[in-house]
Amino acid sequence: MKKYIFSILAVFLISLTTTAQVDRTKQPKPGPAPTINLGTPKTFTLKNGLKVMVVENHKLPTASATLLIDNPPKSFGNKKGVDGFVGGLLGTGSTTISKEKFDKEVDYLGANISFGSLSANANSLAKYFPRILELMADAAFNPVFNQGEFDKQMKQSLTGIKNSQKNVPAIARRVENALSYGKNHPSGEITTEATLNNISLQDVKDNYNTYFKPNNAYLIIIGDVNFKSIKQKITSLFNGWEKGIIPSSNIPVVKNVGHTEINFINMPNAVQSEISVLNTIKLSLKDKDYFSVLLANYILGGGASSRLMNNLREDKGYTYSAGSGIGASKYDTRFRASSAVRNVVTDSAVVEFLKEINIMRFQPVTAEELKTAKASYTGNFVRALERSSTIANYALNIERLGLDKDFYKNYLKNLNAVSIQDVQDAAYKYFRGNKARIVITGKGADVLKNLGNLNYKINYFDKNANPTTKPKMDMPIPTGMTASNVVDNYFKAIGGADKVKSVKTILTSSDAKVQGMAINLITKVSTPNKVSAVVSGMGQTLSKQIFDGEKGFAEQQGRRVELTAAQIAEAKKNTLFIDEAYKNGKLDRIANLDGVSAYVIVSGKKEIFYNVKTGLKIQEVITAKVNGKEVKNATLFSDYKVVNGVKFPHKTIMPMGPMKLEFVVSEIKINEGVSDADFKI
Repeated sequence: MKKYIFSILAVFLISLTTTAQVDRTKQPKPGPAPTINLGTPKTFTLKNGLKVMVVENHKLPTASATLLIDNPPKSFGNKKGVDGFVGGLLGTGSTTISKEKFDKEVDYLGANISFGSLSANANSLAKYFPRILELMADAAFNPVFNQGEFDKQMKQSLTGIKNSQKNVPAIARRVENALSYGKNHPSGEITTEATLNNISLQDVKDNYNTYFKPNNAYLIIIGDVNFKSIKQKITSLFNGWEKGIIPSSNIPVVKNVGHTEINFINMPNAVQSEISVLNTIKLSLKDKDYFSVLLANYILGGGASSRLMNNLREDKGYTYSAGSGIGASKYDTRFRASSAVRNVVTDSAVVEFLKEINIMRFQPVTAEELKTAKASYTGNFVRALERSSTIANYALNIERLGLDKDFYKNYLKNLNAVSIQDVQDAAYKYFRGNKARIVITGKGADVLKNLGNLNYKINYFDKNANPTTKPKMDMPIPTGMTASNVVDNYFKAIGGADKVKSVKTILTSSDAKVQGMAINLITKVSTPNKVSAVVSGMGQTLSKQIFDGEKGFAEQQGRRVELTAAQIAEAKKNTLFIDEAYKNGKLDRIANLDGVSAYVIVSGKKEIFYNVKTGLKIQEVITAKVNGKEVKNATLFSDYKVVNGVKFPHKTIMPMGPMKLEFVVSEIKINEGVSDADFKI
């Protein structure tokens, strides 16, 4: 009966959340494309090859410096992670100043200085900037690689690795990278406890001395500076930075899968499945279809009103967010569509991802979609021009990537020249819907059975992207155990069959919040199958449903609708304790539910989970048709408390579109507070 009540409530809440959402179908009309007048940074090159770009901006009394060493990607093999120690140890003082004095002076000046293995950043008020630049250069070129500091950072890194072992998104990202590019590729290498333990302080020094060189370096200065003065300062600070021979980098060839397949990483603690649909590509800003790819990706999954968002969030309610992205680089990059979805809809979400990707590949987008995508990119581009850093970044891209000097001046012109056919051609070329690597990190016990029905090959990997075997899903059912036994154990667990039979009426008051609004649900049920459910909030009745055992109605916002014959037939099946009917179901398996072993009874379109140890019901999963499609929804029961000798769950969590709705019971009355008048039609 409780499940029936919450199903009734779902109708009201879905309506509520739908009406509360913003109408994203109405787009503002874009104006004419603006004329692009990009400023040009002042540049010079030092004798060691360091290329300097200076953008004067006197609107605010601040300045910043960014040092970037653009070396080719490098693999570190069994010492992966050594580069992280370089960035971590730079800035911990220098040969001329201690760490304590360095940090104290930076703080006193209200500045920030940070380092990466091949980068440095600093910002401060303009009047302190010359000194901050000195400190950055001193720390970068005269580092002190201290054993004590190294040991401290090593301990922190090892702790971080251990702590990440149960972090589902973190595991998903690193395995995705390894599977996409390969574990011996710079973009696919995984830092592990073993690789960290292989690293010594001398390895860190060697890495710094080899790769921290000006050969491929750029220094970008932005802010309230005088070009002549800052040039003199930079020359004095950076001219002594000696060039070196950068070892060549042998980057392995990246290959996509020959046919669509699923790569599965089992995480028993996962409450959601991390899904990524991937394929590697080669795409640079110089490619003629670059703008077509940008727009294709935006329409598919790049915006709040993208197809993936509209499908997986708005239509299906599988997730809070779904989207896609595509990279552009001098090196290998990839297309990635992704989302975190509820366990019970993992297989359905995979189907929808591939459906949307293949629609993009084989069907033209609409003129309105293309218009909206162009308007979004135009707006972003124009807003970016308001930032002084944009001029430097654009100039840096032109230099690093070998772009045409007018690339950004012609940006909007080239963007607006993209046609519907161009978008489809780009989608067909770069979105490999027929040869996709689908990486799923989730709870195998909950999702693998249904994933197997998709008829894709499934390969299994551990948390470090090593091939492994299919995880064991279920425990064997003890000999002689039946669905009837499980239900009998449940009744025993909640108080015993006699106590259950003595219950004739139940009044329950529960509270929840939906989109910040407090709501109250009062349900009254009476044998054999009478029910009243009233939802109130904001001082008024929001929804009501009554069934008197023979007929009934649903009422919402003043509109009353009589129950159909099918709804009446279903309502008549419900009883105060519907579990009695589950004795006729099938005891299907023992599943692992968030670390708890549970008997699973299949009864019609339902799967009911009973805790093996306690006998209590902990979950129901029901399959229903929504808009002609099957949708699975799970309701969780917990916090059992005794009321008049019978245990009732006092917390119920149920999905409601992309949300999770939590009802907490404030009051339960047994055999009181309910009369025939409550079910009057």
